[in-house]
Amino acid sequence: MAHITKRQTRGGPRYDVQYRAPDGGERSKTFRTRRDADRFAVTIEADMLRGAWVNPEAGRITIEDYATSWLKSRPGLRVRTRETYESQLRGHVFPTLGAVDVNALTPRAVREWHSALVISGVVSANTAAKCYRVLRTILSTAVHDELIIANPCKLPGAGVERVTERPTATVAEVLTAAEAMPEHLRLIVLLAGFCGLRVGELLGLERRHVNLLHGLLTVEQQEHQLKHGELVVGPPKSDAGRRTIALPPFLVGEIEAHLDAFSLNSPEGRVFRGERGGTLRRHVLQKQWVQAREVAGLPDGFRFHDLRHTANTLAAATGASTKELMHRMGHASSQAAIRYQHATRDRDVFIAGALDELVEASRGISRDNRGINGPEEVDESPSGGSVPPLTSANSGAGDENRTRVLSLGS
Repeated sequence: MAHITKRQTRGGPRYDVQYRAPDGGERSKTFRTRRDADRFAVTIEADMLRGAWVNPEAGRITIEDYATSWLKSRPGLRVRTRETYESQLRGHVFPTLGAVDVNALTPRAVREWHSALVISGVVSANTAAKCYRVLRTILSTAVHDELIIANPCKLPGAGVERVTERPTATVAEVLTAAEAMPEHLRLIVLLAGFCGLRVGELLGLERRHVNLLHGLLTVEQQEHQLKHGELVVGPPKSDAGRRTIALPPFLVGEIEAHLDAFSLNSPEGRVFRGERGGTLRRHVLQKQWVQAREVAGLPDGFRFHDLRHTANTLAAATGASTKELMHRMGHASSQAAIRYQHATRDRDVFIAGALDELVEASRGISRDNRGINGPEEVDESPSGGSVPPLTSANSGAGDENRTRVLSLGS
């Protein structure tokens, strides 16, 4: 129970609220009016009864000090993720909120900080959303550590990024761009444009990840480039990013020829290397991509990463379900690791085969000329060539999860 004691001072009466805290310590707080003292006594008793009491001294640590400690206490963070968090905190959180005590930060202060960050135009709205999410996550830990009762980050939608639709290429444009690349980089465009691997996943590929016999490609690592240019190899972006996908049959021969010509003959040999056999650097790949993009007639704003969106859209055009697309792209949401990484192998092989048909059609090679089937009618496809019509037998018509076009984020 809290007890209120009145005492006289030169400045007038004072009211001391004394109580025994859950941690066993005797605590007190002084007020000028009896009314304020009564309110505090009622509140503190209610907090202790419902287990919501926090030590008022525990939260007397600045946002900057607590966030720095928070980062140090997370050894499992990927190196690149740690760098990103540190940059966001130093650049956009600490200058305004860094000196504020954790237990003194209010929802209003958070709202004003976020609003100023967005209005200033110094960062994009998406960067502001990322900074807000980092701060919210750190303060959620502060709640768990019993430094504060509630998280002051309560802005609806402040942590949501608005992803703009990215452009996609046609099959013909992907093939043209690949042909315009130096021979040792030709395959990297094909794998990005038809298998949807991220650039870090491509640069992290090793011979052991390729199964030519069964036409499979395993993604289990990616290469990160840190802010000072250092290269490190780590796991994929998410758990769902660790995956094995079926290759379109036309790519099996392409990969075999590439491995024979440009890769070291060892299981750990990188699939993609520099022109002289050294490490392939991202700025070198980017320089070659810009030139190939121009040859293919793609717009200046078409990034190498947009080849991934292209692969996703082409896979969706085969009638793949959302679940199958999530598996193939290694894409994660809040529950992606559970819901999407177990796509069936049979459907994945079908998707790969359908992609092969799209490519062969764009190359002007009909299926009957390959001796697979007799002549069949074809429909014009927006993918850049003629493709066999999708029927309910092979497109999964009727399945509510089927989708024709889907362009997912990174």
